[in-house]
Amino acid sequence: MPDAPFRPSPQRQLAEQALSRAAGAPLVAGNALDLHVDAASAYAAWLAAIRSATDHILFANYIFRDDDVGREFAAALAERARAGVRVCVTRDWLGCLGQSGLRLWRELLAAGGELRTYNAPRLLSPFGWLSRDHRKLLVIDRTVGFVGGICVSGAWLGDPARGVPAWRDSAVAIRGPAVDELVQAFAAVWAQMGPALPDTVLQAATPIADAGTVDLRVVAALPNTAGLYRLDQLVAGIARRNLWLADAYFVGVAPYVQALIAAAHDGVDVRLLVPGSSDIPAVGSVSRLGYRPLLEAGIRVFEWNGSMMHAKTAVADSRWARVGSTNLNLASWIGNCEIDVAVEDASFAQRMEAQYEDDLGHATEVVLRSPRPRRHEGDAEHGRPQGGSSGRAAASALRIANSVGAAITNRRLLGAAEAAPLLLGTLVILLLSVVALLWPHLFAWPLGVLGLWTTLALAVRLVQLRRRH
Repeated sequence: MPDAPFRPSPQRQLAEQALSRAAGAPLVAGNALDLHVDAASAYAAWLAAIRSATDHILFANYIFRDDDVGREFAAALAERARAGVRVCVTRDWLGCLGQSGLRLWRELLAAGGELRTYNAPRLLSPFGWLSRDHRKLLVIDRTVGFVGGICVSGAWLGDPARGVPAWRDSAVAIRGPAVDELVQAFAAVWAQMGPALPDTVLQAATPIADAGTVDLRVVAALPNTAGLYRLDQLVAGIARRNLWLADAYFVGVAPYVQALIAAAHDGVDVRLLVPGSSDIPAVGSVSRLGYRPLLEAGIRVFEWNGSMMHAKTAVADSRWARVGSTNLNLASWIGNCEIDVAVEDASFAQRMEAQYEDDLGHATEVVLRSPRPRRHEGDAEHGRPQGGSSGRAAASALRIANSVGAAITNRRLLGAAEAAPLLLGTLVILLLSVVALLWPHLFAWPLGVLGLWTTLALAVRLVQLRRRH
C-alpha cells in the first residue's frame, strides 16, 4: 500500500501563506544550497561557473571595480561571449562611480556581450538616481545561480601584504527550480533599461529538475515594494527561540526596532552583529546611536573586529535563514532593487547558526556599563580602516541630524552623549535661518532651478504618457 502523501499541519500551511504573502514570493521546493562565507571561495565558484557556460550568463552587481579581480571577471565574460554565449551584465551607476568605467568592458562589448547601467543621472529624472540596483546576482545556463552581498572588487579579499584581512561576507549557490526565479528577477530589471530578454532565455524548454530538498523563497525586491521589509517584520514577530542578525549598514527604523524589542521581551534570544569599523563611517556612527534601546531591551549587540563585516544574513529558530543583498535600513528595504533568498530548511539554518557563533568569536560585545565598546588587543594590526576627514564630517552631520530630528519629533529619549550634536544642530539651524532672512536669494535661486528642472521632467513625461495612451 503506497505511503500517504505528506500533508503539512494547518498551522504550517498558515505560516507558509503568511510568509509568501509578506514577501511576495512563493515557496519553491527541491533546491540544493552551498554557503560561501568569504569572497575568495565565492569568486572561485563564480569564475568556474562562468567559464563553464554554454548558453547564457546573467550577471548583476552593485560594484564592478577596475582592479585585478574586476579585470579577471571581465576577461572571463568576454571569452564566453566570443564563444557564442549570450552575456548580459548590469551595473549600478552610483555603485561603480569612481570604481570603474566603460574601459573595463571594452573587450566584452567588442565580443558581442551586453552591458546596461542602472539609473545614471538623466535630465528627465531629477531624483531617479536615488534608487539603486544593489543586487549581487549571477545565473549560468539555468543550472546554477548565486545570490549574496559580495561585490566584484579586490577590497573584499583584503590586503595580506599590509596585514588587512579579507572582508566577512556571505553568498549562496543555488541549484534547482529556484534558479528560474533568479532568471525572472534579473529579467525584470534588465527590461527597465532596454529591450527585454528573449523567450529562449526566459522560458526553458523543460522545467528545471529538483536538485535537493531545500525549500526557499527568492525575494526580488523592487523600489517601493518592501517585500523583504514585511518578511523581516513577520519573522521578528513569529520567532520563538532565537533571532540572530548580521548587517553591514544597520540603521534601525522604529517599527522594526520595536519588533526586535518585543521579541526580546518575550524571551527570544535576539542578537545583532555589525561592523566595528565600517567602510562608510557615517553609517557606522548612526548605527551606534541606535544601540541603547536595543541593549536596554536585552538585545545583544556585537561589533566585528576585522576590516569589514559586509554580510546581510538572519537565522531564526534553527529553521529559517536569509542571505542576500538587503541591509536593515530604509534605502535597502524601500528604495533599491535587492535580492535575497529566505530558506526554510533545518540543516541550512543550523549551518548558519554555527557560522554565526564562529563569527562572534571574532567580535566584541557592546555593553551598557562600558562608555565605549571594548576592543581586542591588536585591532590596529588587523587593519581596521579609520575614516578620513570626509568620513568624519559626514558622520558628524548625520549625528547632528539624528539628534535634532529626535528632539523635534520627540520620537525617543535623548542620551547624554547627544547634548553636543544637539547644540551644534541648534547653532547650524540658527545660522541658516539668519542667512535666509538677510539674503533670501541664496536659497531662492537653487530652489527655483530645482523646481523648473522638475517641472520640465514632469511635462515631458506627461507628453510621453499621452502619446503612448
